[in-house]
Amino acid sequence: MPSEDDKLAQPDSPETDLSEIVKKVRAQTPARLLAGRSGAAYRTNTQLELREAHAAARDAVRAELALSTNLGDDFIHKWNLFEVCSQAATKDEYLLRPDLGRRLDDQSRAEVTRRCTTGYDFQIVIGDGLSVTAVALQVPHLLPLLREGAKTHGWTIGEIFVIRHCRVGILNEIGELLGPKVAVLLIGERPGLATAESLSAYMAYQPKASDTDANRNLISNIHARGVSPEQAAQRILNLAASMMKTQKSGCELREELPTVTRGEIAP
Repeated sequence: MPSEDDKLAQPDSPETDLSEIVKKVRAQTPARLLAGRSGAAYRTNTQLELREAHAAARDAVRAELALSTNLGDDFIHKWNLFEVCSQAATKDEYLLRPDLGRRLDDQSRAEVTRRCTTGYDFQIVIGDGLSVTAVALQVPHLLPLLREGAKTHGWTIGEIFVIRHCRVGILNEIGELLGPKVAVLLIGERPGLATAESLSAYMAYQPKASDTDANRNLISNIHARGVSPEQAAQRILNLAASMMKTQKSGCELREELPTVTRGEIAP
């Protein structure tokens, strides 16, 4: 009779043969662990799932942001959202020239300056990034939580807007234009074969032109099977509070995460 270790060593072991710890691990990650095989290849279902995930990732990257379609007219009206664009005029230019995605074009700079007031405590900006899918699915859940949390802290909140063909470095220009204490960029992550729905939140204290990634904090994997919108909102708000208190961000500021008891799997 094979031992438990022998069973785990067989990639094509049925689900019922997996140990409880392996089942718990598989429940915590979308990674294809112990997916089984047919000879030297994946099973047909696994192959089809991989092709589906690859197609979803390509679609998420290539899709153009359309506010009415992706977020809905009611949401746009409720939040008074308006759209501006980086210096990357097309999706192809955006993908080939990351540097252009880090600056607003002249018309957009003028629009942001005209419509936004400077010097707020908490400035939220939404960027399409590399996944319009992530923006469409996560932002409607996350944004209300951030606003309510910011109000609870007593922070002033800047006008929220959307940037097409956006890269993370555009935070620097937002800081230069609007001078917020803390700027938060909600942006679609580069999709993988696990999910194309993952959002990131990049944050910085008083961002400026000379800032690099070392001056920013990041909360990533915001999606249904990763960091939930509720968890993400709490982490973003906690980090923003720490930034305002210490007047620091990036590598100078460590995020304090909940401790996990030995033997537990973090939620």
